Amino acid sequence: MGIAADLTIVLVATLIGGLVAQQLRQPLILGYIVAGVAVGPHTGGLTVSSPQDVELLAEIGVALLLFALGLEFSFRELAPVRGVALAGTPLQIGATIALGAVTAHWLGWSWVDAIWLGALASVSSTMVLLKTLQAQGRMGTLSSRVMLGMLIVQDLAIVPMMIVLPKLAQPQAGLAAVGLATIKAAAFLTLMVIVGTRLIPWLMARIARWNSRELFLLATTAIGLGIGYTTYLFGLSYALGAFVAGMVLSESDYSHQALSDIIPLRDLFSMLFFVSVGMLLDPALLLAQLPTVLLLVCLIGAGKGVIFGLVVRLFGYRNVIPLAVGLGLFQIGEFAFVLARAGVASQSISTELYTLVLNTALVTMVLTPFVSGLTAPIYEWIKRRRGAEPVQTINLPVAGLQDHVVIAGAGRVGLSIADVLARLGLPFVLIELDVRRVELARQAGHPVVYGDAAQPTVLDAARTRTARLFLVTTPSFTVARAVVGHARRLNQSVRLVARAEGFDAFHALRELGVSEVVQPEFEAGLEMTRTALAHLGVSPEDTLRVADAVREERYGKGDTVRG
Repeated sequence: MGIAADLTIVLVATLIGGLVAQQLRQPLILGYIVAGVAVGPHTGGLTVSSPQDVELLAEIGVALLLFALGLEFSFRELAPVRGVALAGTPLQIGATIALGAVTAHWLGWSWVDAIWLGALASVSSTMVLLKTLQAQGRMGTLSSRVMLGMLIVQDLAIVPMMIVLPKLAQPQAGLAAVGLATIKAAAFLTLMVIVGTRLIPWLMARIARWNSRELFLLATTAIGLGIGYTTYLFGLSYALGAFVAGMVLSESDYSHQALSDIIPLRDLFSMLFFVSVGMLLDPALLLAQLPTVLLLVCLIGAGKGVIFGLVVRLFGYRNVIPLAVGLGLFQIGEFAFVLARAGVASQSISTELYTLVLNTALVTMVLTPFVSGLTAPIYEWIKRRRGAEPVQTINLPVAGLQDHVVIAGAGRVGLSIADVLARLGLPFVLIELDVRRVELARQAGHPVVYGDAAQPTVLDAARTRTARLFLVTTPSFTVARAVVGHARRLNQSVRLVARAEGFDAFHALRELGVSEVVQPEFEAGLEMTRTALAHLGVSPEDTLRVADAVREERYGKGDTVRG
């Protein structure tokens, strides 16, 4: 059956690998890579007859990965952390490349291999980090936003690396080859900006009017892969064109639908890519390289973590954030596989170097949840050794705070509450760790304490002992739980109100003694229902009765907590 039989073997092996990875709470891509090892040419047993055909299909997976990345890219997401993301990430990449090059030179490698090692080690894993943050309940924290902002810029840096690095294997061409590739890329980008931003949205608008989902999916895929092939004919990377096509399409009104349609196709073909990555892994070579792999894990992982921490601190982030970023982004990411495959295809790097980087990356990915989980205990140890730091307060009343409201978090929710309380002349104080939010609160004239609301010294500075009401606005359950625990210990009589994302968090916060818990999505649904019923002529009394009945069904009879 040829390719059909190979694809069947790959899909079944990948399903088994994915299920095992899920049970072990590891990223699915690790299961895919192990599946590739199992059906690859180096392990015997049930083996695909033509790994080259799978690798050709995997090229589509790379293009779709970068096409989806272009569709998802948004400068708005970088706005809260744009300084450290846009300026700090290039510093981190440059420093990590230097670290890798020095390490490789120490090991006796050539200068081309040394630069390749540094470049491959400079990128971290978006997939692994997202899964780790979600499992730890740290999504939405300032450290998570810094990490995700830097990861976006790292992913973007893959594109110029794919242009420049393969040219290093052609020393006879020198800088001329790199310069020519850069000129070609700039010309292509200019053409896409001038023509693509006008033609592609117009074409998608015409297709969308026909209300055919099949045609819309076909057009989206054809644009991404077609422009990728055009760049290949232009003498540039196939994946570069797909990425640029995604960025152009992201500016249209149809980007969200295009992304939602392309995701299943992207996941399927990118699965083939990670399987093809595993097929190149030789277990015998892994055993031979094991001492070098462990050495690289220690040197690159530790050095990269230190670099991240120093860069983040350089951009004004303090307390736990540099530590959290360093321990969260020390690993080598999945886009290193994309870059390494480009190196193998252009014969810029050897299969041995490819396997070495692959094995090192896999080990660092597996270690990520455990290393990142050390953030809290290490930070507590550092604080005990360093002693309490003075807490910065802004706009606090001279007469002090008494019988006031403490608002933990000066994001959109916290600032909205503060604006209302200020308008009514009610006493309150904000607690915020993000210096940009602190600055916004200061400009608004609100009293604010700069620091982590999960720290007792910060809560003391906000006069939690004499507070009447304590509001926890963070969406992170882990953070909210810590804040609630410290606040309750400082003031047994204070009334606590917290925000919960999900029903499990709601019940957990209630068990911690939170007086009222607000679930924003549930409340938004009830408010939209009220508006709909009003338009349908239902009386306000009947609407209120229905809303109360829905709340009783969800939370139990007699529970007065709102959503």
